[in-house]
Amino acid sequence: MQSPRVSRGVPEALQQQIKSAVHKELIKRLDLNRLDEFNQTRAGQQQLFTLIQKLMTEHGIPLSTTERDKLSQEVVDEVFGLGPLEPLLNDYTVNDILVNTYNSVYVERRGILEKTNIVFKDNRHLMHIIDKIVSAVGRRIDESSPMVDARLADGSRVNVIIPPLAIDGPILSIRRFGQTPLRSDDLLRSQMLTKPMLDLLQRAVECRLNIVVSGGTGSGKTTLLNVLSGFISARERIVTIEDSAELQLKQEHVVRLETRPPNTEGHGAVRQRELMINALRMRPDRIVVGEVRGEETLDMLQAMNTGHDGSLTTIHSNSPRDALARIETMVMMGDIRLPDKAIRAQIASAIHLIVQVARMNDGTRRITHITELTGSYSDSVSMNDLFLFEKKGLTAAGKVRGRFHSTGILPKFAEKLSASGLSLPHNLLNHSEEV
Repeated sequence: MQSPRVSRGVPEALQQQIKSAVHKELIKRLDLNRLDEFNQTRAGQQQLFTLIQKLMTEHGIPLSTTERDKLSQEVVDEVFGLGPLEPLLNDYTVNDILVNTYNSVYVERRGILEKTNIVFKDNRHLMHIIDKIVSAVGRRIDESSPMVDARLADGSRVNVIIPPLAIDGPILSIRRFGQTPLRSDDLLRSQMLTKPMLDLLQRAVECRLNIVVSGGTGSGKTTLLNVLSGFISARERIVTIEDSAELQLKQEHVVRLETRPPNTEGHGAVRQRELMINALRMRPDRIVVGEVRGEETLDMLQAMNTGHDGSLTTIHSNSPRDALARIETMVMMGDIRLPDKAIRAQIASAIHLIVQVARMNDGTRRITHITELTGSYSDSVSMNDLFLFEKKGLTAAGKVRGRFHSTGILPKFAEKLSASGLSLPHNLLNHSEEV
Protein backbone atom coordinates (compact mmCIF):
# COMPACT_ATOMS: atom_id res chain seq x y z
CA MET A 1 0.00 0.00 0.00
CA GLN A 2 1.54 3.28 -1.08
CA SER A 3 1.33 6.12 1.41
CA PRO A 4 -0.58 9.07 -0.11
CA ARG A 5 0.74 12.51 0.82
CA VAL A 6 -1.75 14.14 3.13
CA SER A 7 -1.88 17.11 5.45
CA ARG A 8 -4.04 18.17 8.37
CA GLY A 9 -7.65 18.76 7.43
CA VAL A 10 -7.70 15.92 4.88
CA PRO A 11 -10.14 16.51 1.99
CA GLU A 12 -13.04 14.05 1.75
CA ALA A 13 -11.88 12.69 -1.64
CA LEU A 14 -8.41 11.91 -0.27
CA GLN A 15 -9.89 10.26 2.84
CA GLN A 16 -11.90 7.99 0.54
CA GLN A 17 -8.68 7.13 -1.34
CA ILE A 18 -6.87 6.27 1.92
CA LYS A 19 -9.83 4.24 3.16
CA SER A 20 -9.95 2.18 -0.06
CA ALA A 21 -6.18 1.54 0.13
CA VAL A 22 -6.39 0.42 3.77
CA HIS A 23 -9.36 -1.78 2.98
CA LYS A 24 -7.51 -3.54 0.14
CA GLU A 25 -4.40 -4.06 2.26
CA LEU A 26 -6.54 -5.47 5.06
CA ILE A 27 -8.14 -8.02 2.73
CA LYS A 28 -4.67 -9.08 1.54
CA ARG A 29 -3.40 -9.67 5.06
CA LEU A 30 -6.46 -11.29 6.59
CA ASP A 31 -7.65 -14.83 6.06
CA LEU A 32 -11.16 -14.11 4.72
CA ASN A 33 -12.48 -17.13 6.62
CA ARG A 34 -11.53 -15.34 9.85
CA LEU A 35 -13.71 -12.32 9.15
CA ASP A 36 -16.74 -14.11 10.58
CA GLU A 37 -14.78 -14.75 13.77
CA PHE A 38 -14.01 -11.04 14.07
CA ASN A 39 -17.68 -10.23 13.51
CA GLN A 40 -18.95 -12.48 16.29
CA THR A 41 -18.01 -10.21 19.19
CA ARG A 42 -17.32 -6.59 19.94
CA ALA A 43 -13.86 -7.66 21.15
CA GLY A 44 -13.19 -9.20 17.74
CA GLN A 45 -14.17 -5.98 15.99
CA GLN A 46 -11.93 -4.03 18.37
CA GLN A 47 -9.10 -6.38 17.41
CA LEU A 48 -9.70 -5.57 13.75
CA PHE A 49 -9.83 -1.85 14.58
CA THR A 50 -6.38 -2.15 16.20
CA LEU A 51 -5.01 -4.02 13.18
CA ILE A 52 -6.20 -1.22 10.86
CA GLN A 53 -4.47 1.39 13.02
CA LYS A 54 -1.28 -0.68 12.91
CA LEU A 55 -1.46 -0.79 9.10
CA MET A 56 -1.71 2.99 8.90
CA THR A 57 1.25 3.39 11.26
CA GLU A 58 3.37 0.94 9.22
CA HIS A 59 2.75 2.90 6.04
CA GLY A 60 3.37 6.27 7.67
CA ILE A 61 0.02 7.86 6.90
CA PRO A 62 0.30 11.24 8.69
CA LEU A 63 -3.19 11.60 10.15
CA SER A 64 -4.17 13.05 13.50
CA THR A 65 -5.37 10.65 16.18
CA THR A 66 -8.98 11.75 15.66
CA GLU A 67 -8.77 11.32 11.87
CA ARG A 68 -7.07 7.93 12.28
CA ASP A 69 -9.78 6.68 14.68
CA LYS A 70 -12.52 7.95 12.37
CA LEU A 71 -10.94 6.31 9.33
CA SER A 72 -10.38 3.02 11.17
CA GLN A 73 -14.02 2.89 12.28
CA GLU A 74 -15.19 3.62 8.73
CA VAL A 75 -13.15 0.68 7.41
CA VAL A 76 -14.62 -1.61 10.12
CA ASP A 77 -18.10 -0.41 9.12
CA GLU A 78 -17.25 -1.07 5.47
CA VAL A 79 -16.10 -4.63 6.19
CA PHE A 80 -18.86 -5.72 8.58
CA GLY A 81 -21.65 -3.18 8.31
CA LEU A 82 -23.28 -0.85 5.82
CA GLY A 83 -20.41 1.59 5.47
CA PRO A 84 -21.42 5.28 5.76
CA LEU A 85 -24.91 4.27 6.95
CA GLU A 86 -23.67 2.63 10.17
CA PRO A 87 -23.67 5.84 12.29
CA LEU A 88 -27.28 6.49 11.24
CA LEU A 89 -28.34 2.91 12.00
CA ASN A 90 -26.84 3.29 15.48
CA ASP A 91 -28.66 6.58 16.08
CA TYR A 92 -32.04 5.67 17.57
CA THR A 93 -33.42 9.18 17.06
CA VAL A 94 -33.45 8.51 13.29
CA ASN A 95 -36.79 7.17 12.01
CA ASP A 96 -36.09 7.18 8.28
CA ILE A 97 -32.88 7.06 6.24
CA LEU A 98 -33.38 8.35 2.69
CA VAL A 99 -30.49 7.96 0.24
CA ASN A 100 -31.14 9.98 -2.92
CA THR A 101 -28.11 8.79 -4.96
CA TYR A 102 -24.58 8.57 -3.56
CA ASN A 103 -24.05 12.20 -2.55
CA SER A 104 -27.40 13.09 -0.97
CA VAL A 105 -28.54 11.43 2.27
CA TYR A 106 -31.49 12.67 4.33
CA VAL A 107 -32.90 11.48 7.66
CA GLU A 108 -36.13 12.07 9.53
CA ARG A 109 -35.95 12.88 13.23
CA ARG A 110 -39.13 13.57 15.23
CA GLY A 111 -41.09 14.05 12.02
CA ILE A 112 -38.69 16.60 10.46
CA LEU A 113 -36.53 15.89 7.39
CA GLU A 114 -32.91 17.06 7.51
CA LYS A 115 -29.94 16.61 5.19
CA THR A 116 -26.83 14.89 6.57
CA ASN A 117 -23.18 15.34 5.63
CA ILE A 118 -22.88 11.61 4.86
CA VAL A 119 -21.90 10.69 1.30
CA PHE A 120 -20.79 7.58 -0.56
CA LYS A 121 -17.68 7.48 -2.74
CA ASP A 122 -19.77 7.08 -5.90
CA ASN A 123 -22.77 5.15 -7.19
CA ARG A 124 -20.70 1.95 -7.38
CA HIS A 125 -19.99 2.28 -3.66
CA LEU A 126 -23.70 2.78 -2.96
CA MET A 127 -24.58 -0.24 -5.10
CA HIS A 128 -22.06 -2.33 -3.11
CA ILE A 129 -23.87 -1.41 0.12
CA ILE A 130 -27.27 -2.11 -1.48
CA ASP A 131 -26.03 -5.54 -2.62
CA LYS A 132 -24.98 -6.32 0.97
CA ILE A 133 -28.45 -5.39 2.22
CA VAL A 134 -30.49 -7.35 -0.30
CA SER A 135 -28.23 -10.42 -0.32
CA ALA A 136 -28.53 -10.63 3.48
CA VAL A 137 -32.29 -11.15 3.10
CA GLY A 138 -31.97 -13.63 0.24
CA ARG A 139 -32.91 -11.24 -2.55
CA ARG A 140 -31.11 -9.86 -5.58
CA ILE A 141 -31.26 -6.59 -7.47
CA ASP A 142 -30.11 -5.88 -11.02
CA GLU A 143 -31.43 -4.47 -14.30
CA SER A 144 -33.84 -7.38 -14.71
CA SER A 145 -35.16 -6.93 -11.16
CA PRO A 146 -34.58 -3.22 -10.34
CA MET A 147 -36.89 -2.94 -7.29
CA VAL A 148 -36.68 -4.63 -3.90
CA ASP A 149 -38.86 -4.27 -0.81
CA ALA A 150 -37.52 -6.23 2.16
CA ARG A 151 -37.15 -6.35 5.93
CA LEU A 152 -33.87 -6.32 7.85
CA ALA A 153 -33.12 -8.54 10.84
CA ASP A 154 -33.89 -5.68 13.26
CA GLY A 155 -37.34 -5.17 11.70
CA SER A 156 -36.40 -2.11 9.62
CA ARG A 157 -38.13 -1.92 6.25
CA VAL A 158 -35.95 -1.39 3.17
CA ASN A 159 -36.94 -0.24 -0.28
CA VAL A 160 -34.46 -0.04 -3.16
CA ILE A 161 -34.91 1.12 -6.74
CA ILE A 162 -32.04 1.36 -9.21
CA PRO A 163 -31.48 2.46 -12.83
CA PRO A 164 -33.00 2.30 -15.38
CA LEU A 165 -36.09 3.00 -13.23
CA ALA A 166 -34.24 5.51 -11.02
CA ILE A 167 -32.92 8.10 -13.45
CA ASP A 168 -30.17 9.75 -11.37
CA GLY A 169 -28.77 6.65 -9.66
CA PRO A 170 -29.66 4.08 -6.97
CA ILE A 171 -32.27 5.15 -4.40
CA LEU A 172 -32.39 3.54 -0.95
CA SER A 173 -35.01 4.09 1.78
CA ILE A 174 -34.85 2.53 5.25
CA ARG A 175 -37.85 2.89 7.57
CA ARG A 176 -36.69 2.15 11.10
CA PHE A 177 -38.68 1.12 14.13
CA GLY A 178 -37.82 1.80 17.75
CA GLN A 179 -36.20 -0.93 19.82
CA THR A 180 -38.79 -0.27 22.53
CA PRO A 181 -42.34 0.26 21.25
CA LEU A 182 -44.12 3.37 22.47
CA ARG A 183 -46.71 2.96 25.21
CA SER A 184 -49.92 4.85 25.88
CA ASP A 185 -48.13 7.14 28.36
CA ASP A 186 -45.70 8.13 25.59
CA LEU A 187 -48.60 9.13 23.33
CA LEU A 188 -50.06 11.29 26.10
CA ARG A 189 -46.69 12.98 26.73
CA SER A 190 -46.30 13.74 23.02
CA GLN A 191 -49.88 15.11 22.98
CA MET A 192 -50.96 12.77 20.21
CA LEU A 193 -54.28 12.48 22.07
CA THR A 194 -55.82 13.29 25.45
CA LYS A 195 -56.62 11.04 28.42
CA PRO A 196 -60.40 10.81 27.73
CA MET A 197 -59.67 9.91 24.09
CA LEU A 198 -57.25 7.19 25.20
CA ASP A 199 -59.74 5.89 27.77
CA LEU A 200 -62.43 5.65 25.08
CA LEU A 201 -60.12 3.76 22.70
CA GLN A 202 -59.00 1.40 25.48
CA ARG A 203 -62.59 0.56 26.35
CA ALA A 204 -63.41 0.11 22.65
CA VAL A 205 -60.63 -2.47 22.28
CA GLU A 206 -61.55 -4.25 25.50
CA CYS A 207 -65.21 -4.63 24.49
CA ARG A 208 -64.13 -5.98 21.06
CA LEU A 209 -65.08 -3.18 18.70
CA ASN A 210 -63.58 -3.37 15.19
CA ILE A 211 -61.26 -0.40 14.70
CA VAL A 212 -59.58 1.04 11.60
CA VAL A 213 -56.63 3.44 12.07
CA SER A 214 -56.44 5.80 9.10
CA GLY A 215 -53.70 8.24 8.11
CA GLY A 216 -50.99 9.22 5.66
CA THR A 217 -47.43 7.92 5.35
CA GLY A 218 -45.43 8.50 8.53
CA SER A 219 -48.45 9.75 10.48
CA GLY A 220 -48.05 7.16 13.26
CA LYS A 221 -50.65 4.56 12.24
CA THR A 222 -48.49 1.54 13.15
CA THR A 223 -47.40 3.18 16.42
CA LEU A 224 -51.02 3.72 17.41
CA LEU A 225 -51.97 0.19 16.30
CA ASN A 226 -49.22 -1.18 18.57
CA VAL A 227 -50.60 0.77 21.52
CA LEU A 228 -54.21 -0.29 20.84
CA SER A 229 -53.20 -3.94 20.49
CA GLY A 230 -51.62 -3.68 23.94
CA PHE A 231 -55.15 -3.37 25.41
CA ILE A 232 -56.09 -6.85 24.16
CA SER A 233 -56.40 -9.39 26.97
CA ALA A 234 -53.49 -11.79 27.44
CA ARG A 235 -56.04 -14.63 27.51
CA GLU A 236 -56.89 -14.16 23.83
CA ARG A 237 -55.21 -15.74 20.79
CA ILE A 238 -54.00 -13.01 18.39
CA VAL A 239 -53.06 -13.57 14.74
CA THR A 240 -51.22 -10.72 13.02
CA ILE A 241 -51.04 -10.40 9.23
CA GLU A 242 -48.55 -7.96 7.72
CA ASP A 243 -46.99 -7.12 4.40
CA SER A 244 -43.75 -6.37 6.25
CA ALA A 245 -43.62 -7.34 9.94
CA GLU A 246 -43.61 -4.14 12.03
CA LEU A 247 -45.96 -4.81 14.95
CA GLN A 248 -44.39 -5.46 18.35
CA LEU A 249 -47.11 -7.09 20.44
CA LYS A 250 -46.24 -7.93 24.05
CA GLN A 251 -48.82 -10.67 24.67
CA GLU A 252 -47.58 -14.26 24.83
CA HIS A 253 -50.21 -15.89 22.61
CA VAL A 254 -49.42 -14.16 19.32
CA VAL A 255 -49.09 -15.83 15.90
CA ARG A 256 -47.26 -13.60 13.40
CA LEU A 257 -47.80 -14.03 9.64
CA GLU A 258 -46.00 -12.13 6.88
CA THR A 259 -46.49 -12.05 3.11
CA ARG A 260 -43.82 -13.42 0.78
CA PRO A 261 -42.70 -11.71 -2.45
CA PRO A 262 -42.21 -13.73 -5.65
CA ASN A 263 -38.86 -15.44 -6.18
CA THR A 264 -36.42 -14.58 -8.99
CA GLU A 265 -38.56 -16.57 -11.45
CA GLY A 266 -41.66 -14.61 -10.43
CA HIS A 267 -43.30 -17.51 -8.57
CA GLY A 268 -44.09 -18.36 -4.96
CA ALA A 269 -45.68 -15.08 -3.87
CA VAL A 270 -48.04 -15.28 -0.89
CA ARG A 271 -50.38 -12.31 -0.61
CA GLN A 272 -52.27 -10.94 2.37
CA ARG A 273 -55.50 -12.43 1.05
CA GLU A 274 -54.15 -15.99 1.30
CA LEU A 275 -52.87 -15.28 4.80
CA MET A 276 -56.23 -13.82 5.82
CA ILE A 277 -58.11 -16.89 4.59
CA ASN A 278 -55.65 -19.17 6.34
CA ALA A 279 -55.81 -17.13 9.57
CA LEU A 280 -59.56 -17.81 9.81
CA ARG A 281 -58.70 -21.53 10.13
CA MET A 282 -56.27 -20.89 12.99
CA ARG A 283 -58.90 -20.24 15.69
CA PRO A 284 -58.03 -16.58 16.30
CA ASP A 285 -59.76 -14.53 18.98
CA ARG A 286 -58.43 -11.36 17.36
CA ILE A 287 -57.05 -10.63 13.90
CA VAL A 288 -54.69 -7.66 13.56
CA VAL A 289 -53.91 -6.68 9.97
CA GLY A 290 -50.91 -4.34 9.59
CA GLU A 291 -52.49 -2.55 6.64
CA VAL A 292 -55.23 -3.35 4.16
CA ARG A 293 -54.33 -2.32 0.64
CA GLY A 294 -56.06 -4.67 -1.79
CA GLU A 295 -58.56 -7.44 -2.35
CA GLU A 296 -58.00 -8.91 1.13
CA THR A 297 -60.26 -6.09 2.41
CA LEU A 298 -63.42 -8.09 1.63
CA ASP A 299 -62.11 -11.10 3.56
CA MET A 300 -61.32 -8.82 6.49
CA LEU A 301 -64.84 -7.35 6.49
CA GLN A 302 -66.37 -10.81 6.31
CA ALA A 303 -64.21 -11.97 9.23
CA MET A 304 -65.36 -8.98 11.28
CA ASN A 305 -68.97 -9.86 10.45
CA THR A 306 -68.69 -13.58 11.24
CA GLY A 307 -67.55 -13.76 14.83
CA HIS A 308 -64.02 -12.33 14.68
CA ASP A 309 -64.93 -9.06 16.33
CA GLY A 310 -62.31 -6.93 17.98
CA SER A 311 -60.15 -6.85 14.85
CA LEU A 312 -57.72 -3.99 14.22
CA THR A 313 -56.15 -2.68 11.02
CA THR A 314 -54.74 0.44 9.34
CA ILE A 315 -55.38 2.11 6.00
CA HIS A 316 -53.81 4.97 4.05
CA SER A 317 -56.32 7.79 3.86
CA ASN A 318 -56.75 11.51 4.55
CA SER A 319 -60.04 11.43 6.46
CA PRO A 320 -62.58 8.96 7.87
CA ARG A 321 -64.89 9.52 4.90
CA ASP A 322 -62.00 8.94 2.47
CA ALA A 323 -61.11 5.76 4.40
CA LEU A 324 -64.59 4.37 3.73
CA ALA A 325 -64.31 5.25 0.04
CA ARG A 326 -60.92 3.48 -0.15
CA ILE A 327 -62.27 0.38 1.59
CA GLU A 328 -65.17 0.29 -0.85
CA THR A 329 -62.78 0.63 -3.80
CA MET A 330 -60.49 -2.12 -2.49
CA VAL A 331 -63.40 -4.52 -2.06
CA MET A 332 -64.20 -3.94 -5.75
CA MET A 333 -60.62 -4.95 -6.64
CA GLY A 334 -61.45 -8.56 -5.77
CA ASP A 335 -62.92 -11.17 -8.08
CA ILE A 336 -66.31 -11.18 -6.32
CA ARG A 337 -68.69 -8.62 -7.78
CA LEU A 338 -71.00 -7.14 -5.18
CA PRO A 339 -73.53 -4.30 -5.57
CA ASP A 340 -72.40 -0.98 -4.08
CA LYS A 341 -75.26 -1.11 -1.57
CA ALA A 342 -74.17 -4.56 -0.33
CA ILE A 343 -70.55 -3.38 0.08
CA ARG A 344 -71.63 -0.37 2.12
CA ALA A 345 -73.86 -2.56 4.29
CA GLN A 346 -70.87 -4.86 4.95
CA ILE A 347 -68.67 -1.90 5.87
CA ALA A 348 -71.26 -0.34 8.19
CA SER A 349 -71.87 -3.65 9.93
CA ALA A 350 -68.20 -4.64 10.27
CA ILE A 351 -66.40 -1.43 11.32
CA HIS A 352 -67.29 0.39 14.52
CA LEU A 353 -64.62 3.09 14.81
CA ILE A 354 -62.25 4.96 12.50
CA VAL A 355 -59.34 6.74 14.19
CA GLN A 356 -57.74 9.36 11.95
CA VAL A 357 -54.08 10.24 12.55
CA ALA A 358 -52.19 13.12 10.90
CA ARG A 359 -48.66 14.47 10.94
CA MET A 360 -48.62 18.22 11.59
CA ASN A 361 -46.32 20.82 9.98
CA ASP A 362 -43.94 20.73 12.98
CA GLY A 363 -43.56 16.94 12.77
CA THR A 364 -45.87 16.12 15.69
CA ARG A 365 -48.60 13.53 15.30
CA ARG A 366 -52.19 14.11 16.36
CA ILE A 367 -55.37 12.07 16.36
CA THR A 368 -57.67 14.42 14.44
CA HIS A 369 -60.87 12.30 14.46
CA ILE A 370 -62.38 9.48 16.45
CA THR A 371 -65.41 8.63 14.34
CA GLU A 372 -68.16 6.07 14.93
CA LEU A 373 -69.97 4.33 12.09
CA THR A 374 -73.68 4.19 12.92
CA GLY A 375 -75.21 2.33 9.98
CA SER A 376 -75.87 2.23 6.24
CA TYR A 377 -78.67 4.37 4.92
CA SER A 378 -79.63 4.75 1.26
CA ASP A 379 -76.41 5.29 -0.72
CA SER A 380 -74.04 6.15 2.12
CA VAL A 381 -72.63 5.04 5.45
CA SER A 382 -73.60 7.34 8.30
CA MET A 383 -70.91 8.50 10.74
CA ASN A 384 -70.66 10.52 13.94
CA ASP A 385 -67.47 12.29 15.06
CA LEU A 386 -66.90 11.69 18.78
CA PHE A 387 -63.61 13.61 19.15
CA LEU A 388 -61.92 16.17 16.90
CA PHE A 389 -58.66 18.10 16.81
CA GLU A 390 -59.04 21.70 15.67
CA LYS A 391 -55.86 23.32 14.39
CA LYS A 392 -55.55 26.99 15.40
CA GLY A 393 -52.20 28.12 14.01
CA LEU A 394 -48.51 28.19 14.93
CA THR A 395 -46.57 29.48 17.92
CA ALA A 396 -43.57 31.81 17.54
CA ALA A 397 -41.35 28.70 17.69
CA GLY A 398 -43.24 27.11 14.79
CA LYS A 399 -45.19 24.60 16.90
CA VAL A 400 -48.76 23.75 15.93
CA ARG A 401 -51.44 25.09 18.30
CA GLY A 402 -54.82 23.46 18.52
CA ARG A 403 -57.65 22.06 20.61
CA PHE A 404 -58.89 18.54 21.23
CA HIS A 405 -62.60 18.47 21.97
CA SER A 406 -65.53 16.10 22.13
CA THR A 407 -68.58 16.73 19.98
CA GLY A 408 -71.08 15.94 22.75
CA ILE A 409 -72.52 12.95 20.88
CA LEU A 410 -73.20 9.79 22.92
CA PRO A 411 -71.65 6.79 21.10
CA LYS A 412 -74.03 4.18 19.75
CA PHE A 413 -71.76 1.48 21.24
CA ALA A 414 -72.34 2.78 24.80
CA GLU A 415 -74.77 -0.10 25.40
CA LYS A 416 -72.17 -2.64 24.28
CA LEU A 417 -69.65 -1.10 26.67
CA SER A 418 -72.15 -1.35 29.50
CA ALA A 419 -72.91 -4.99 28.65
CA SER A 420 -69.17 -5.70 28.90
CA GLY A 421 -68.98 -4.13 32.35
CA LEU A 422 -67.24 -1.00 31.05
CA SER A 423 -68.24 2.63 31.36
CA LEU A 424 -67.70 5.67 29.17
CA PRO A 425 -65.05 8.26 30.19
CA HIS A 426 -66.73 10.55 32.73
CA ASN A 427 -66.18 13.77 30.74
CA LEU A 428 -66.75 12.28 27.29
CA LEU A 429 -69.50 14.68 26.27
CA ASN A 430 -67.90 17.97 27.39
CA HIS A 431 -64.14 17.40 27.02
CA SER A 432 -61.91 20.18 25.70
CA GLU A 433 -58.12 20.58 25.95
CA GLU A 434 -55.73 23.10 24.40
CA VAL A 435 -52.29 21.97 23.16
